[in-house]
Amino acid sequence: MNFSPTPASLPPKNAVYRFNQPKKLPVNYHPLNPVLFLLKAALLHPDKLALAHPDVPHPSYYSFAVWAQRTQNLAYALIQAGIRPGDRVAVIAPNSPMIADSYFGVLAARAIICAVNTRLRPDDVKYIIEHSGSRLILVDHEYTHLLDGISLPTVVCQDTGRAGDPYEDFLTSGRVFSRERGWPGLDIETDENQGAALCYTSGTTGKPKGVLTTYRGSYLAAIADAVESELNYDSVYLWVLPLFHAAGWCYQWSAVFAFSTQVTLRTAAPGPIWARFHAPSKPGVQVNPGRALDHIPAATHYCAAPTVQISLINAPEARRVAHGVKAIIAGSAPTASLIASLENLGISVVHVYGLTETYGPSVKNYSRPFWKDLSLEERSKLMARQGHAFATALEVRVVRLPKEGEAHDADLLDVPKDGKTVGEVVTRGNIVMKEYFNDPEATRKAFRGGHFNSGDLAVWYEDGTVQIVDRSKDLIISGGENASSLAIEQELATHPDVQEVSVVARPHPRWGERPMAFVIILPASREKWSEKALRPSAWVRAAGWVEVVSELPVRKGLELKCMLFQRRLT
Repeated sequence: MNFSPTPASLPPKNAVYRFNQPKKLPVNYHPLNPVLFLLKAALLHPDKLALAHPDVPHPSYYSFAVWAQRTQNLAYALIQAGIRPGDRVAVIAPNSPMIADSYFGVLAARAIICAVNTRLRPDDVKYIIEHSGSRLILVDHEYTHLLDGISLPTVVCQDTGRAGDPYEDFLTSGRVFSRERGWPGLDIETDENQGAALCYTSGTTGKPKGVLTTYRGSYLAAIADAVESELNYDSVYLWVLPLFHAAGWCYQWSAVFAFSTQVTLRTAAPGPIWARFHAPSKPGVQVNPGRALDHIPAATHYCAAPTVQISLINAPEARRVAHGVKAIIAGSAPTASLIASLENLGISVVHVYGLTETYGPSVKNYSRPFWKDLSLEERSKLMARQGHAFATALEVRVVRLPKEGEAHDADLLDVPKDGKTVGEVVTRGNIVMKEYFNDPEATRKAFRGGHFNSGDLAVWYEDGTVQIVDRSKDLIISGGENASSLAIEQELATHPDVQEVSVVARPHPRWGERPMAFVIILPASREKWSEKALRPSAWVRAAGWVEVVSELPVRKGLELKCMLFQRRLT
């Protein structure tokens, strides 16, 4: 694996890893900024492998010192291109060095990174670019088609890491423009509550909303992620989660804070992921420019939703890892069978919960000593709860749902901690978004009662544990009774033949709506499976229809699609 960074990527001797510090700042204060993590890593561990990009036609890998120089070059290039503090810079790319660079270089230029979902349609991308007011676009060569009809200065990355790549030339121009002023030539953002990242929600209930997060929140969320995931110098964080999703859950900053190595995969397919799990596990690989790298160390941490975990355990490459791997799971609660399957493969589960508005995960299910004496089924039921707030966050509460016409600033009333009464999850504090960008009305509604109102419905237990039962918009009202799609999904997922399940509302002439389940059956069970197998347990009580599918449709528009299915369990 011979690779030499471009000459402009090599730091000078005796590089100074310090922003320009305005003299007006008090002696007992410095603004929190996640770029500081990279400067410290470059100072302490300049030659350690920081970022590796294998499994592509042009692999590349960078030490902390080289990566710091590249992000410095990016900051200067953006400034030369006319980017000013507070401007938005859009980034459209898969997991790759360019988008990883951007989370440091854009902030170093005191601008706001707007990472765009590569899976969106061109019209959605255009809306985000226009709504965000982005002034420049960094785009990967495979996604230039998303920019049809958009006229903005654009830098295309061929993802080679070599001279002649337009993105590499852009970085080189930044190095020239810097006139070797280095990091002291860049002013640190003195207001840590300024916007740092602008992330757009999925837009399943209308146009996407822009979630604006801050330097301070990013810094504190990153530290919490590192602590709660137990990242350290010997850790290798594998990018399975898209870096564009909720600002990568802040793990691009967390891994640097912990001096961990990061590995980017353009495509998070099971084969390449397992190859990273089974790589040699020698930690702390050093990188010397111009010398061959004998291997990239085995991954020890990754984040992914349960549906991705399921694809991993059912992949033909799946076999037990020789070292410990932590899977940080969010999106929905892991089932007992999923937990057992991952543990049998040497992968331990860290169940977290959060939203884009809370910098990704902000709540963790903390294991208790007595869990070791429980059966897998008993333990998995406890693990399915969302748990307690992160180290740098305030507690989450479950409050009574607002009544019609209730004042916006009315006090929030907690539900009883009985594990039965349903309310809405709310929180406030360090790792809550600043606002919905250019949408004061949506921000006002979200901050009802001086808290962020998540829209997630949950119950509260005596020990303070929170357990999500549904999204408020996904609650199914059948014959005047509330049915939780999430609860039905979780119970159906306990069936030994069920691989995945998604439950939505289907119109019903008598009851208004009834639950409709889309089910994927495990490959080994498909030939023998019949609908009768799902009749026992909660299915008879709660669900009306089932459709066996090869893959789960997206939730958006499912209510209309359900009208096409006529298979019913009796």
